[in-house]
Amino acid sequence: MRSGILVALMAVVPLSGCATGGLGASAFGNSKQQVADLSGRQPTTPEAALAEARTHFRNNDFGYSAAFYQRVVELSPKNTEGYVGLGASYDRLGRFDLSDRVYASLHQLSGDTAQYYNNVGYSYMLRGNLTAALTNFRRALSLDPDNVLIANNIQMLTSAATRA
Repeated sequence: MRSGILVALMAVVPLSGCATGGLGASAFGNSKQQVADLSGRQPTTPEAALAEARTHFRNNDFGYSAAFYQRVVELSPKNTEGYVGLGASYDRLGRFDLSDRVYASLHQLSGDTAQYYNNVGYSYMLRGNLTAALTNFRRALSLDPDNVLIANNIQMLTSAATRA
């Protein structure tokens, strides 16, 4: 049953959550499944790094978005958006070992927030741990009951479970 739910989720995952898109070859010749090397392209301000990171994330180039979000965190260690983006980028790269560490740092920085629990839930969903995903999504929704994104994530999980 679990594999059926996971297959159903994979069909709808690109429509919701903390990130969208698939994996594949990068326009820069780098594998999207690896964190990119920014040699010679190091932004010197957190704002510049954040702009680059957002662009690459929107373009599903998670190797570069991870590298630029890492730069944001280096330049501005209290920038929660940097941690959220870095964790989401690592999730999309399948580097859950790294995203777990980033989410732990985010939790220390921001505490129990709806965004934290939603992103952790999405991370667990990508791993196929649907019980942990739902637990985190529900915790996020309890903190922000009007958040449509979180409600959609819960609906997606429950719909997939009923179809499986």
